Amino acid sequence: MTPTPAVGKDTMHQNPPPLSTTTVTVAYAGGDERRGPVTMGQANMIRCILRDDPTHINIHDVWPVPEGTTPAAVTDALRALAVRHEGLRTTFPHPPGAAPVDQVVAAEGTFTVTVLDHAELPGDPAEYAESVARAARAGRFALEREFPMRITLLTVTGQPAYVALAFSHAVADGSAMAILREEFGELLAGKELPELTSLPPVDLAAVEASPAGLRKSEASLRYWERILRAGPQEMFAEPRGRRPGTDEEARQLTLRSRRGARALAGAARRTGHPEATVLMAAWCALVAHRAGQDSCVTAVPSANRFHARVARSVTTTSQDALLHLDVRVETFDALVARTWGAVLNAYRHSQFDSVRLWEMIDRVTAERGSHFGRDVVFNDVSALPAPLLGNDAQNGGGAEQELVWGPPQALPTRLLAFTYRTAPQLHISLWAAPSVFTPEEAEGFLTGLVQLLEAAAAGDVPMEALAEVTGVRPAERGPDWIRVDGCWVSPDAVRETLGRAVGGLPVWVQVTEASGADLRLTAYIARGATSLTPEGAHRALTAIIPAAGSGVLAPHRYVLVENPPTEPDRSDAWRRLEIIEEGTGRSRQV
Repeated sequence: MTPTPAVGKDTMHQNPPPLSTTTVTVAYAGGDERRGPVTMGQANMIRCILRDDPTHINIHDVWPVPEGTTPAAVTDALRALAVRHEGLRTTFPHPPGAAPVDQVVAAEGTFTVTVLDHAELPGDPAEYAESVARAARAGRFALEREFPMRITLLTVTGQPAYVALAFSHAVADGSAMAILREEFGELLAGKELPELTSLPPVDLAAVEASPAGLRKSEASLRYWERILRAGPQEMFAEPRGRRPGTDEEARQLTLRSRRGARALAGAARRTGHPEATVLMAAWCALVAHRAGQDSCVTAVPSANRFHARVARSVTTTSQDALLHLDVRVETFDALVARTWGAVLNAYRHSQFDSVRLWEMIDRVTAERGSHFGRDVVFNDVSALPAPLLGNDAQNGGGAEQELVWGPPQALPTRLLAFTYRTAPQLHISLWAAPSVFTPEEAEGFLTGLVQLLEAAAAGDVPMEALAEVTGVRPAERGPDWIRVDGCWVSPDAVRETLGRAVGGLPVWVQVTEASGADLRLTAYIARGATSLTPEGAHRALTAIIPAAGSGVLAPHRYVLVENPPTEPDRSDAWRRLEIIEEGTGRSRQV
């Protein structure tokens, strides 16, 4: 599951060093000592923390400090936040080689603040502060003992200017960072913070472990399984694509559009649906149109804070809602109406035991002979209580519409979008995989989104007119690509990948029609003197599908023969051979 993106690479080495670097130790006390199981969101992120590159999984933010604030006031506000929020006083003890199952909340402790003092802040001060925060993401958090915030205070001749922070994703997500940022500002302004109304992590874990919470998790797993068994395994299955298991570097493309904000508001008024629903419908419509799919499968990471008990909880609730939206409707208005229910359904099923989810994903994709790709991620954080990563300071001025390219980052998806604001500008950052989007196509996708919203504000839009309205063209696949089991598949890619999987044995893939005009794949393999079985062929193929090219789905049947025919590129020649063994290779008939 994807964290708030790291924007660009460390640029601190390009700036002059600070005048001095000091470390201040801050003691806190006054909280309650507690212990309990980890939450489902914590378990999900801990799994990623223990596995992934820290620069990908750790998250960061920058908090501007009002002019005239003293260093003591900054450390006092940070201390108050640590006492107020149990999540910031939480560690996760665990033996080496094992994942934590419990969380421990300390009643008292210490944290450190690194103070970088400057004669003046170099270059663009906000950008410099962001680079300091981003650099702090390097290095894995020690879950069992480390304070979950790495704090750097940037000062100018002793005067605080910015707090740059890196967070452990086990205790905070984008929403939690925004809440802390808001409360930090209120504390510095001398305001009294309201009483906490959302649950701290230990209490949230208890709710999740209750009979009702366990039923909710089971329902979520069933919901995900239905999508995994029937939905497309890749949104962007096309000849130039790569599988979702291979990361690419993608540059950040940021849209700031007053036109888009006006159009979104107008489309929401005209259709009578919330702006968030209209924007989601437009996103899904354009993604499915560009991908040439009948449905859009998109992860919605920020979807699981819609309940009051977690809305303002400083913890991580990072679990995807998985939206599967069928776009086969005649008009955009009909899609907006369908989106409302589909989004609510996805939100309701975004709480689950992540370990069991991944076990189910592995089982289902092996049975289906596929590899589910988290190709598309849409994270609308525009409703959070404070903007993230200094995006409030980067408002783009008064331009009607602008597109700005930023630095690259590793992208484990094919298309990632963050919506930071919807008014007075529509502010979206997009990361599009270069293997499926040229720079011009990425720009065209965002401008096409604005054009779709403008058309929807003026009237209902026929779905068949999306290319004309947006200028976005569907993927080109060629005549050799076919739909099999709801997925775009290249039989040639299946044949080549299966041949590699079985050690270079001769392979032929035949396409046939089953009942109801459904297409089926049959793989013929000349196994020679080997002991290959259908089950062995299937296991070998599914093991390499995640790293294979796009458009690979396992055959429905494997037919083993001894030697290839003299004309190995003719299906009828393979069918005339004596069959040694045949079967699905799958543990479940499909």
